[in-house]
Amino acid sequence: MAGYEARILKGILDSYERSLLSQGKNKVAVHIAFPFTRKNLPEYFNESSLAYEEIHSCMKSLEDQGLVTIVWKNGKEDHIIEKVLLNEKNVNEVYAYMKRKPRAEYVKEHLQLLEEEKRKYPTPAAQGFLDYLKKRLTEGKSVKEFIDIEDPGQTRKILKAVGELENNREGCYIREFSIRCFGNSKTFQSMLGVVGKILARFGEGLEDMDIYGILAEYSVYHTPDYVYIKGKGELLFEDDPDSVINLSCLKQGIGLAGEDVGKVRIRKNSGIKKILTIENLTTFFRWQEKDSLMIYLGGYHNSVRRKLLELLYQDFPKAEYLHFGDIDVGGFEIYRDLCRKTGIPFKTYHMGIEELEKYEAYTQELTGNDRKRLAALIQKAESEGKDIRVLLYMKEKGRKLEQEGIRQV
Repeated sequence: MAGYEARILKGILDSYERSLLSQGKNKVAVHIAFPFTRKNLPEYFNESSLAYEEIHSCMKSLEDQGLVTIVWKNGKEDHIIEKVLLNEKNVNEVYAYMKRKPRAEYVKEHLQLLEEEKRKYPTPAAQGFLDYLKKRLTEGKSVKEFIDIEDPGQTRKILKAVGELENNREGCYIREFSIRCFGNSKTFQSMLGVVGKILARFGEGLEDMDIYGILAEYSVYHTPDYVYIKGKGELLFEDDPDSVINLSCLKQGIGLAGEDVGKVRIRKNSGIKKILTIENLTTFFRWQEKDSLMIYLGGYHNSVRRKLLELLYQDFPKAEYLHFGDIDVGGFEIYRDLCRKTGIPFKTYHMGIEELEKYEAYTQELTGNDRKRLAALIQKAESEGKDIRVLLYMKEKGRKLEQEGIRQV
């Protein structure tokens, strides 16, 4: 098959499958066309190219076979093609000519596949995603954001990855998870983007996380997941009770690997009055706080940081729990997420109107997207009876402030 024939017929069939005609839902006459424009077919308009004659020859051949009808510009035959129309009555012959199955057949196969997979993965995100796909396909809508309906094997792999992630209870790295799931260390890596999008959309509380943060929620890591702590406290080890690390002797603190978090404790009589989570790494390294244990949060906290915080809350229930982050929509969303998922009554720290006024010279203007998110955040916080004064001030002044702009005095 000539290149131009395949290209033009593919365009026609793609248009046909997007139309109501292919679903039998059209209420008026619909004609599926491939317009000859400089964008669609630039070679045709290149006077120095031989493509003009070749394309004419190809289109006449298709017309002779009854697959398309040529529409000549201004009715001048053999002059300039304006467009070619699909002969709807011969659409099955076009599919056969292209050695391509109609979309309806792929949809039917996929709907059956979804029913089979639904029984395998009764987990929240997998079920939500399966329901979404079924609804979209039944309504004749596109699902190409997530899957290719012409590749059912890949769809099964994607669903397996999502379901197995949700069921995972053992900490491991990405390549290890891939081997367990697919018997190959690289298969899962190739689908990280789409799996991340699915979990962000259909998982709970994951919409603002990057892919590695999402995976960490399911105990799958890109690299060893460390939580950094510093400040007041003596670190004790479950396997060696006689070993003690005095954190106050380490100016920049220490990093604990995720798998070790459950094996350490902070001595209860360490004199800790505050437990402070800090959103950004630069501020974590720079900040000093008397009688406080500080924890680098790294944006949205993950399962490892949450585990540490929950252990600390058990051992230090009377300490003051504070969160220090950016004074912007993201910062307050991270704060809300921290409170909701840990169940710990954190208060904001250096995230008020006073800081916005004092460091006004370092503030930035809210973007259009910031304003939309801020409006939604204000509405949500107000409905929950939360203090929204700083949010209203941000809205009024149209400003935000990164925590690195705040100086310690």
